[in-house]
Amino acid sequence: MSDPAMAASMEADIRARFWVALALTVMVVLISPMGEMIGLRLPLSAAVRSWTLLALTTPVVFWCGWIFIAGAYHALASHRLDMSVLIVVGVLAAYLASAYLTVIGSAELFYEAAAMLVTFVLFGHWMEMRSRRGSSDALQALFKLVPPMARVVRGGQEAEIPTAEVLLGDLVVLRPGDRVPVDGEVVEGTTSIDESLVTGESLPVEKGVGGTVVGGSVNGAGSVRFKATGVGQETTLARIARLVETAQNSKAPGQRLADKAAAYLVVVAIVVGIATFVGWRWGGGASFVTALTFAISAVVIACPDALGLATPTAVAVGTGLGARHNILIKDAATLEGASRISSVAFDKTGTLTEGAPRVVEVVVAAGAEENEALRLLAAAERGSSHPLAAAILEEARRRKLDAGGQVEGFENVAGHGLRVAIDGKRILVGNVRFLTDEKADLAPVAEGVDRLMKASRTVILLAVDGKAMAAVGATDPVKPSAKRAVAELRKLGIETAMISGDNKVVADAVGKELGIDRVFAEVLPQDKAEHVRTLQGDKKVVAMVGDGVNDAPALAQADIGIAIGAGTDVAIEAAKIVLMKSDPLDVLNAIILSRATVRKMKQNLVWASVYNLLAIPVAAGVFYRPWGWSLRPEVSALLMSASSIIVAVNAVMLRRVGSRLLVAPQGEAR
Repeated sequence: MSDPAMAASMEADIRARFWVALALTVMVVLISPMGEMIGLRLPLSAAVRSWTLLALTTPVVFWCGWIFIAGAYHALASHRLDMSVLIVVGVLAAYLASAYLTVIGSAELFYEAAAMLVTFVLFGHWMEMRSRRGSSDALQALFKLVPPMARVVRGGQEAEIPTAEVLLGDLVVLRPGDRVPVDGEVVEGTTSIDESLVTGESLPVEKGVGGTVVGGSVNGAGSVRFKATGVGQETTLARIARLVETAQNSKAPGQRLADKAAAYLVVVAIVVGIATFVGWRWGGGASFVTALTFAISAVVIACPDALGLATPTAVAVGTGLGARHNILIKDAATLEGASRISSVAFDKTGTLTEGAPRVVEVVVAAGAEENEALRLLAAAERGSSHPLAAAILEEARRRKLDAGGQVEGFENVAGHGLRVAIDGKRILVGNVRFLTDEKADLAPVAEGVDRLMKASRTVILLAVDGKAMAAVGATDPVKPSAKRAVAELRKLGIETAMISGDNKVVADAVGKELGIDRVFAEVLPQDKAEHVRTLQGDKKVVAMVGDGVNDAPALAQADIGIAIGAGTDVAIEAAKIVLMKSDPLDVLNAIILSRATVRKMKQNLVWASVYNLLAIPVAAGVFYRPWGWSLRPEVSALLMSASSIIVAVNAVMLRRVGSRLLVAPQGEAR
């Protein structure tokens, strides 16, 4: 990650050069013939005027504009033609021609064109840097919330050390009201943590042993100890900052097109300038100075620096705006590509639903007891991290059941269930397909299973020694904002799909409740990517939204992978967009932001190219003899510079789209 101090220093340098250039350019304009156009006539002879203008313009070109000259030198040394070369062609053409005319004693000069060109191009680049700094400042504000000191346990003693010296594995002590210094996992105690800083979750989150804490969040009234799992550049905040910085420094496809166009425009500018001079001098019989005036005007107007600002400014504002709304877009190509999404596939659990299912009913075989069935289920599920396992363990805790027992041979069968031996009994836990494949007798609970499925419950079956003992019905509440997100996507003409490992009855019920267009049920984790390919086969630009390890292949397969921020690191690494608030509405917000940014890019690219291309014939004097239309070099410079400013301001206006992003009403999950 780049040094914020260095970025600030670079912006300060550009700003200083701009103000010096502006002050000198104002004097150049007042002394030049443009000053007479506004009624200012200075008592200077032609010679004094010429040499004064040369003295004032030289530092503007060679100090204020040195960054462009140096950039052009490095580009040419690398055998490239880029925007720096394009700018320098225009500036030096006006400056060197004027210097020559000063030496030979001509009164026709173009110093103001060179000075104005440098000044306004500097202003455009300063505006671009300011647009980047907006989000950078917001990110730096996050880092300032991380406390400078942390309490750690070393050698059995508590010690207060600088946060920067906390090491992986250190035991960190949190007292009531403390800010969390680094990322970690709670190993002792319980508390509530305010994580709104990172996740946007307005309510404090309860944390117990095994819970994760994020650096910069605020501890509540409890005291806990946690093991440091992320320090320095590996904390959540540092990773967020890297994502945003990478996005802002990357190039969108539109920008790469502009860079290619710059190479051709350098050639166009030089050819147009030479052709204009030759045409007027020998074809039109004009004087040397007149032909040179038209040539310089044409070269200056043919150098659209605005083309170089067109997409970087929009990307900088767009990614910064996304970061402020907890939408992290990893690169400019993704920002541009998200505007073309035509189908969104959602994982169900944890994405459209809360991801925390609850046990609502237990059906047992004749002669079996509910509590004994739940005790065995809880004992078996102690080794599982599945959300349904958490629901069973929570229900066992609620009933104050002892989930002990001698557990042996635990074997998890991904997407199906698990095998385990408890106190010598062979236990199977899983869905209907799994127990059927294992040749378990489901007859004792068949009627209850049918009833639970018709009620759209997720069913967990327990078989003991090959015979079904119980069927547990669980439900995972739908996120309140999910239905609105699906409805708003439909308004944009975007198809929605849901890919779920749940049985068809449950998945169809959730899909119907939310208004999902296509539902893929009973999908094994390894098959999710195949269903994404199915959607892509329909010539759709597909976004996949998920939060789990088993979603990573599908996220990578999708045209745009979108990870719910509360999900796993694997999912976040595989995705191109990360939604820190875990809210389905932010899928829509990412698309709205992308479309608005692409609109700005297109507007800027069209303006930057068409504006200048239309002005070239006028500057070259094509319409001079029939109608007397012409553009002096200084006017050409003013118009070209105005184009750059318009592009920068238009990009900054993208910030207004923030007011159009959807937020969940009070009472909805955020």
